[in-house]
Amino acid sequence: MFGPYRRIFAAPGTLAFTVAGFAARLPGSMLGVSMVLMIALSRGSYALAGAVSATGVAATAIASPLLGRLVDRYGQARVSVPAVGVFATGVTAMLLCVHYGAPSWTLFCCTIGSSAVPSMGSMTRARWTVIYQDDEAARHTAGSFEQVVDEVCFMLGPALAMVLCTTLFPEAGLLVGVILMVTGVLAFTAQRATEPRPHRTEPHQAPARPPLRIPELRTVLVTFLATGAVFGSMEVATVATVESYGAGSASSVVLAVQASGSCLAGLVFGALPARGSAGARFAAGAAGMAAAVPLLLTAGGLGTLAVFLFIVGMATAPTMITGMELVQRALPTSQLNEGMTTVYTGLLVGISAGAAGGGWTVEHIGPDAGYLAPTTAAALALVAALTGVRGRGRGARPAPAR
Repeated sequence: MFGPYRRIFAAPGTLAFTVAGFAARLPGSMLGVSMVLMIALSRGSYALAGAVSATGVAATAIASPLLGRLVDRYGQARVSVPAVGVFATGVTAMLLCVHYGAPSWTLFCCTIGSSAVPSMGSMTRARWTVIYQDDEAARHTAGSFEQVVDEVCFMLGPALAMVLCTTLFPEAGLLVGVILMVTGVLAFTAQRATEPRPHRTEPHQAPARPPLRIPELRTVLVTFLATGAVFGSMEVATVATVESYGAGSASSVVLAVQASGSCLAGLVFGALPARGSAGARFAAGAAGMAAAVPLLLTAGGLGTLAVFLFIVGMATAPTMITGMELVQRALPTSQLNEGMTTVYTGLLVGISAGAAGGGWTVEHIGPDAGYLAPTTAAALALVAALTGVRGRGRGARPAPAR
């Protein structure tokens, strides 16, 4: 099964940028948890912590696609290094404000300043796309591998942040996160041999279409919004459900089971040859997710819940992998980072909205109904995927030249 993965790493420089990219991607899943814990533990207010975190998500949703556009135009190193410097400045300011008891409004300013986070997942995928631009099978395997890396980060990051903040000091998670981010970005951008060349529009060239005007990207964006809502609401519902079983300390383990299912499915999916159109695979993945999530409503105990979460994890991976494949196919290389960052931002916004929706459901209806929120979101993801695929089938157009 690992033959295809050995083949993609045979290209010079691929292992180096993957390792460096992982060091920079892990903090992405640590920052939100670290910020909430730091503010809640030091200021005694989860309401303030949630508001600051939500402000940071909103600022990142605006900044990330703009950074992606700059990366396409000027190159990964020229944009990411200054961006991570701005990010580190904002985080350092927040650490100082929390430590020295600055007014609460300063935390909102700091979290906006720290929103200049380079999208490492988009930049690593862009490198794979350029390296294997003429090898569809290798791009499929690389995309699956990237999804596995994402899942590993989402599995390890929050747990690491929680351990650091609760066992050392409240600022420890954010401090370690910013150190990892800066070190990883600098190491990643030092790998210049595999960096895609920047694409600038010459005066005589017509400007490229904005990514949001490309039907395939809009389909993936809306589907990822709903998929993010599945992830965010499912995490909240799982914590509430496990606590209702009287085993609250097992929440992280149960969520790790879900992530491990996604990792396994991603590895197998990448090792198998891609069959059928990407649009059909995308719709099939969304259908599998919509069919698997309702199983969680029938869980009657911790063991059954863990099994169902594992199945749900296996169902979500193909949707994510094929969605990014659709985006990479639909966009010219001159817009890869902007397009991929845009759909990732949609996923991030969906996770935040899903967490809020899941929390409302648990609080007002009860933990037994907590999984109604991810079930609804999964159904919406299926509708979005099917609608987009059908529309694409009616108005098919040739792929843009690379």
